Amino acid sequence: MTAAFIEALLDARRPVIMELKRQDAAGNDLFGDRSATRLVADYRAVGAPCLSVVTGRWFGGTPDLLREVVEATDLPVLQKDFITRRSQLHQARESGASAVLLTAALLPRATLGHLVDLGLRLGLTPFVEVTTEEEISRVPRAEDCVVAVNNKDIATRERGAGDLGRSSSLLPAVLNSGTRCPVSAGAIRCPDDAARLLGEGFAGVLVGTGLLRTASLPGWLDGLDARLGTRPEPAPDAGPEPAPRVRRPADPPPTSDIRR
Repeated sequence: MTAAFIEALLDARRPVIMELKRQDAAGNDLFGDRSATRLVADYRAVGAPCLSVVTGRWFGGTPDLLREVVEATDLPVLQKDFITRRSQLHQARESGASAVLLTAALLPRATLGHLVDLGLRLGLTPFVEVTTEEEISRVPRAEDCVVAVNNKDIATRERGAGDLGRSSSLLPAVLNSGTRCPVSAGAIRCPDDAARLLGEGFAGVLVGTGLLRTASLPGWLDGLDARLGTRPEPAPDAGPEPAPRVRRPADPPPTSDIRR
């Protein structure tokens, strides 16, 4: 049985959600010659508490990528996509996800509420992404959700360097929402970025491109440990690696519709 996403992150000595994303916002490949299972093994070897899988086509994702990751690990897995329909939540649960991204900027208040309620009934943790105080104010049942500040903008397809200052400025409002698990996500490139955000009071950080592009994953995380004043712990052994999958082209997100 997969562990609960929030509990895994809150209990982690190193609260980094480690992401699998096939390509960056400009379409550049991030996997190289590594398969998804190889990356899962690498993340598990450095003690990842939970994983994020980008299935959105903007970033070369597919539903198959989620299934491949879930089959390779018992860690809690977040599905990141533009989820706007009930049917997508059922599909996420059937594919083995533990948490699902809900983007507040795309969802009217009532729609967001319906999707949060259904997700929780299905045993999925809503990972609600916000960029403004108004969006934070619309998060229902925040105590049962991850409330995550996105440091990038979907209006520009998350191109550009992003703004970590957004997380810093929105943290008080996120904490006031009642969430147990405030997260900063996006544009976190180096250990200094992650350590600063965790030091400010975030319960976790989500890092994708920064980890996928680093020359040394253990070195990146050792740098974080040094800045946080923590010591690394041994991680479980990882499993074998299958052949890599083929990337598919990117699409814009769907429009909001919860009828299906």
